Amino acid sequence: MRLIKSHLPYAEQNKRLRDEVSSADAILIGAGAGLSTSAGLTYSGKRFYKHFSDFAAKYGIRDMYSGGFYPFPTQEEFWAWWSRHIYFNRYGVTVGKPYADLLELVKDKNYFVLTTNVDHQFQLAGFDKERLFYTQGDYGLFQCSVPCHNKTYDNEEIVTEMVAKQEDMKIPSELIPKCPVCGKNMTLNLRSDNKFVEDEGWHNANQRYEDFLRKNKDKRILLLELGVGGNTPVIIKYPFWRITAQNPKATYACVNLGESLCPDEIEPQSICIDDDIGKALCDVMR
Repeated sequence: MRLIKSHLPYAEQNKRLRDEVSSADAILIGAGAGLSTSAGLTYSGKRFYKHFSDFAAKYGIRDMYSGGFYPFPTQEEFWAWWSRHIYFNRYGVTVGKPYADLLELVKDKNYFVLTTNVDHQFQLAGFDKERLFYTQGDYGLFQCSVPCHNKTYDNEEIVTEMVAKQEDMKIPSELIPKCPVCGKNMTLNLRSDNKFVEDEGWHNANQRYEDFLRKNKDKRILLLELGVGGNTPVIIKYPFWRITAQNPKATYACVNLGESLCPDEIEPQSICIDDDIGKALCDVMR
């Protein structure tokens, strides 16, 4: 398999995408981190230093992503970092314009969203929760770190309190979240190892995703991939390529600044737009 870029002009690619959105029987959206980056939820630069300059000075952390893997010496510091990380990416934000524009584009269509993003932007934009599958978790959920049971817990109240009461990059010890079943430490419901909890909501969403694929696999379906990189291609990118190859009526559209590629085998069925996602969506809506 050889990956290639499109040589067609941007305007022509954008018109093809507009036509496919209009005529598709079904639209499967696959969204990665690039969509939130386009929406302004950047993890480095000015936004990082605005909220984490103290952590940068003390530990040499330079961005939110790498900071999430830092081995903080205490739970008080761990949760000072993570409460801020969660709050400023999940609760203390408004919906990004690319998400709002995407909803406007597909709201009257037969659509479903598969995403590795964990920042709740789709819900903030007003997407139907029954048409969303967050495969990698949600910043808004805690789980047992063991885990001793397959249940998740909403964390907005405790996270907000952690942010409000932390001092010197530490939360009060009494705010360290403990599992209500076994008493061990809680952690975030983010997929990073084999301890990720797939709760009832996760399994229900997975079933709805599989149902959508089954009902629309032979139809004129648009596989709209937005901002998906190469970290976890088995979740969105590879399945989208496979579905396109198996269905001659399918169209694969990749919108991703600097990473818009497709396999040469499905080039005739592909649209590759190498530009900012927000700009591309605005142009499609014109």
